[in-house]
Amino acid sequence: DGTAVDVELSASGLRDANSEVIGSVIILRDVSERKHAEQAKAQLEEQLRQAQKLESIGRLAGGIAHDFNNLLIPIIGFTDLVQYQLPEESPSRKHLTKIRTAADKATGLTRQILAFSRQQVLEMEVVDLCQVITEFKDILQRLIGENIRLHFNLPNESCLLNADRTQIEQVLLNLGVNARDAMPAGGDMIIETGHVYLDADYVQAHPDASEGPHIRLTVSDSGVGMDADTIDHIFEPFFTTKEKGKGTGLGLATVFGIVKQHKGSIWVGSEPGKGTSFNIYLPYPVGTPTSSTRKTLELATVTGTETILVVEDELMVRRLICEALATYGYDVIEAADGQEALELMALVDRPVQLLLTDLIMPGINGRQLYEQLAQTYPTLKVLYISGYTDDVIGQHGVLENDVNFLHKPFSIYRLAQEIRSVLNELCVQGS
Repeated sequence: DGTAVDVELSASGLRDANSEVIGSVIILRDVSERKHAEQAKAQLEEQLRQAQKLESIGRLAGGIAHDFNNLLIPIIGFTDLVQYQLPEESPSRKHLTKIRTAADKATGLTRQILAFSRQQVLEMEVVDLCQVITEFKDILQRLIGENIRLHFNLPNESCLLNADRTQIEQVLLNLGVNARDAMPAGGDMIIETGHVYLDADYVQAHPDASEGPHIRLTVSDSGVGMDADTIDHIFEPFFTTKEKGKGTGLGLATVFGIVKQHKGSIWVGSEPGKGTSFNIYLPYPVGTPTSSTRKTLELATVTGTETILVVEDELMVRRLICEALATYGYDVIEAADGQEALELMALVDRPVQLLLTDLIMPGINGRQLYEQLAQTYPTLKVLYISGYTDDVIGQHGVLENDVNFLHKPFSIYRLAQEIRSVLNELCVQGS
């Protein structure tokens, strides 16, 4: 039928009784299937190498996040304290505001790195992807500008996921920025969702995907497109085709990390001059999705007079927390580690309502400390804090819905809100 095939040729001479060459024997073997298998194997090996490279970079990024977070807390916290103590008319306030803005940007950068490394702490809940997109469309339209037409193709039925809503919005935001930058003269951006089933053939071609029912999110643009070499690198952190100062190179790396942390997969289709499509597949929830049971209390005030035991091995962080809580009216007892906390609690002559402890410390960790104290003080409440990454924190069992946890870095007001919320729960239970 005219189809070209790959063949393997073997040839040998045909000789008579006198060893004279009288002809030849030529054997052709169809090796098309073998060639295709070798090409598929090479492609899989390249995908594996790429995945291992991204994994290594992710581990490196996650490893430094804890130290960054502990450095950011004093910068953010002491800036807030000084602003709180200065009069409104003080000329120093504008300088402090600039410091705070820079610290917030550093916090955002750290979160993007954690997102890429798939080690940020997720707040999972049941979300309808279609509803998230609908509620986010005004923000997207303002982001991409009036010269880009935004289109939606959403099904009538719900697209339920167990996901971190904020991170799904971050995916939409980053893909929106990418589409906008690909269409400087304007164009069309299309967002689609739907229910799909990834079969064995798809999984074989995309080893990072999993077989089964998924929710598909597709974000397409009519922009400049990308060549194959660019596509191979777009999910690497700090890779960018933009001018210096126009981007961090973390936008698509962040998308990749968020999708992977949600157990999903992402595939990109693009050609120069023909636009780009990002296809994201997020798996159906196993069983019946359940919403987070953690309650957020409406707070009339964040101040209080209760006694709080603060346990934190980082000196600067501990001093900040203790000074901030004293400013909010609390009676504070401080300890540098779990052993010192146990010794202090054996000596205190007043009730302690709350244990505020770093989760991961040398010696006795925060979880072990609370379990020991709870045997003697059964009404004691606990709030864990940590700058470690999701996988490390998860090993200590504090990512469950009924556990009070606050991830570093945080503002002192956010900390005060969380403390007041936990203590208010204690008041409700005791009434």
